[in-house]
Amino acid sequence: MLLTGGLKSLLPQARRIIHCKRVRISNISGMAKVPGYTQARVVLLHKSLADDFEKFCHANSGALPLLYRSKPGEWKCTSLSSNSDTRTDHLQYRKYEYGAFTGSLESLNDYAEQLKDMVAFYLGCCSFNFEKVLQAAGIPERNTEQKRNVSVYKTAVPCYSISTFCCNLLVTMRPVPESKLEAAVLATSALKETQGAPVHMGNPGLLGIQDLSKPDYGDPVRLHPGDIPVFWACSVTGIEAVINCRSPLAFTHSFGCTFITDLKNDKFTLRSSREVPQVHCISQDPLHYSMVSTEAAKKIKTLEGLIGIDPGNRGIAHLLHPGELLKACLSLSHARSVLITTGFPTHFNYEPPEENDGPPGALAIAAMLQALEKDVAIVTDQRAMDLNKKIIEEAVQIGILKEPVPLLSYQRESADSALTFLCESGNPRRPRFDHLIAIERAGMAADGNYYNARKVNIKHLVDPIDELFLTAQTIPGITTTGVGDGGNELGMGKVKDAVKKHIKNGDVIACDVAADFAVVAGVSNWGGYAIACALYILSTCEIHDCYLRRAVGFSQLPKKTVWLSALPSVTKEEKLLKALVQLGVRSGASASLEMEVDALPFYNIHSDMIEKLLQEVQH
Repeated sequence: MLLTGGLKSLLPQARRIIHCKRVRISNISGMAKVPGYTQARVVLLHKSLADDFEKFCHANSGALPLLYRSKPGEWKCTSLSSNSDTRTDHLQYRKYEYGAFTGSLESLNDYAEQLKDMVAFYLGCCSFNFEKVLQAAGIPERNTEQKRNVSVYKTAVPCYSISTFCCNLLVTMRPVPESKLEAAVLATSALKETQGAPVHMGNPGLLGIQDLSKPDYGDPVRLHPGDIPVFWACSVTGIEAVINCRSPLAFTHSFGCTFITDLKNDKFTLRSSREVPQVHCISQDPLHYSMVSTEAAKKIKTLEGLIGIDPGNRGIAHLLHPGELLKACLSLSHARSVLITTGFPTHFNYEPPEENDGPPGALAIAAMLQALEKDVAIVTDQRAMDLNKKIIEEAVQIGILKEPVPLLSYQRESADSALTFLCESGNPRRPRFDHLIAIERAGMAADGNYYNARKVNIKHLVDPIDELFLTAQTIPGITTTGVGDGGNELGMGKVKDAVKKHIKNGDVIACDVAADFAVVAGVSNWGGYAIACALYILSTCEIHDCYLRRAVGFSQLPKKTVWLSALPSVTKEEKLLKALVQLGVRSGASASLEMEVDALPFYNIHSDMIEKLLQEVQH
């Protein structure tokens, strides 16, 4: 039973009640959470394992915030409580021998001799400490409403291993109304000595959790209509590590019987308020939300504004959807494998017919994805394979790419060709790519043809790569982004109504194939540069970094220098454009073999845009 009556006012004297064992209590969540006293999970290990376990806690501090480590045989913890004795301060203990649970105990007094060589670890616990801040933020406590313990699940996310301590992350789950997601993040991210902000919001399958009705610890908690499952790293992770360590003897508290400290939750040190978190939905199937700091989001919004100018006076202002760049890049940041396509053969009377808007932007994206250690490949027309191979080789020599990007082609051979291309053995549960990007790629119009800006049908020069984007819409877990500057590019189907209304020849040329996100730019290459810059900003955002790695392991920020070197630069893009001129790749609007893109000179137009984007990144 939960002790929720008059004993609430007796904390921390509640420990004395536990010592005397005069009241029958099954757990202490009701005793502590209303007054707001901090609770901690306790692990007791032989001193020979203590150093490694402490390193394990520091290596996975998001799940295992270490409040205190005792000396061998020390049972007082004066920094957390004035009258504590960890041998008797728990309602119930669990005993483990060589990793196996061998019994529950009401105290550890019978193990006085063994305890002389054991060390106690006190780990910050979110399970009950969060309730006060969530309640203050107006977020309903579904587990309390249902008179249940918080649900705890094992995930498929591996912790950073130290010696014999290794396990997957464990998480608590709380249902949160969708309208309250950001409030829940803001409320909990401020708590430093507990697990802080969520590590996942949305579909539990993305954590490897198959059934929310079957928690590994605690009780199942029902979601109400409109609730989103939100997951926080859990210090029960430490117990799993102890089990996997197979120590000859170890003790922990039982679930729900945490250590009550004298500290009030509102006495906790707050995290830096310099970066305030935002929440954004990046996928509906599966449902997935991501986090970013307000500072980083503001920078990416500025990038979007910079590339949204219209030097060709095409009317692209009507196509702009604010926020698309941020959401596209948040999704890319979570992706493991990305497929990029580009190529617009607008110059059908020349060989090669490709224009030079598209490939530079595609390579800028690929370079940053390589630096972020993601798998990346490029798919293009079969007839243009040799040309693209040469372009990739030049990009490596120039220093844009650190290594060649795999080059693929796609042909429709059967009704299942696209599915087979995108998924292992054609199984939609095993996609090869998490994200598809089309940048300045000829897109199919409503009549099945492909048109350049002058309404000339160039279908004979275009392979049906659109089918990959159409099929991706039916495969959970694959997100798509289209980058364009005129509305006839693959992915711009998302804004086709505006294209038909505001773009010259739009009623004919508008691409009919939509992407999940449409990044519109005055020149498509600029969209590619902006994506590369936005990915850098996200990677250097502490809030996003922690969320991305599920708060386990170490920050990726030390790789900042590598990411910085992968950004586009005026020098690299100048060299690439010269190489494209040598390969006969022409300017889009003018068909000239000069240092220009879309009839806009590289110097003072494109070079200035690159510098402005870089200035915002480094601001």
